[in-house]
Amino acid sequence: MSHGYGQFCPLAKAAEVLCERWTLLVVRELTAGSRGFNELRRGLPLISPTLLSRRLKHLADAGVVCRARDEANAKDYELTDAGRELQPLVERMATWGHRWVGSRLEEDDLDVGLLMWDIRRGVDGSRFPERQTVVQVRFSDAPDGQRDWWLVAEGGETDLCMEDPGHEIDLLLETSVRTLTAIWLCQCTLARAERERRLRILGDRSLKRELPAWLPGSPLARLGEASLREHPIG
Repeated sequence: MSHGYGQFCPLAKAAEVLCERWTLLVVRELTAGSRGFNELRRGLPLISPTLLSRRLKHLADAGVVCRARDEANAKDYELTDAGRELQPLVERMATWGHRWVGSRLEEDDLDVGLLMWDIRRGVDGSRFPERQTVVQVRFSDAPDGQRDWWLVAEGGETDLCMEDPGHEIDLLLETSVRTLTAIWLCQCTLARAERERRLRILGDRSLKRELPAWLPGSPLARLGEASLREHPIG
């Protein structure tokens, strides 16, 4: 028995490929640059390995995803031409989500590991000096073992550490998971959070001045924020 919609409409056929749970988020991760299975899982921490494998196979069968073409990364995944054409769709859906539902953050939506992983790949490393720069983030409300994180920026690249890398700290951010999530989603600025005493920033003053440019917000959230500025609601 077919599990499709039984309609010839192109939208129905596209929905058969893309609208199973997690599928579009897998596409989101691939458009964001994740390629390895473990990288995909870091961006989708609540999906089981079995279900992720199933969704990748489904997308591969539909011609959206394929194995990496270079032998050195043959176990990785990449988008096909058809998959890359989905990037504007992902961006438009994210923009719509930011405009209409993005501010409704429930407690279950807050995930400190996912937040820090997304920040690691979304910061603008060019805004800090070429030398090594270490930003420690300390959460007041994260679970034990997840309260301290270190972002190590050097040469335009940024690594994420869950254990103290042993380097001198240049900036220390003390805040809550909800506050930093709101900042990353462009719902609140660093300056406002600091002014309202929901965020404390300690360390090098020159680096602190560059922090808003280094931490500009999620790329998808920035698209939504630009849409709100151009076309305000109401």
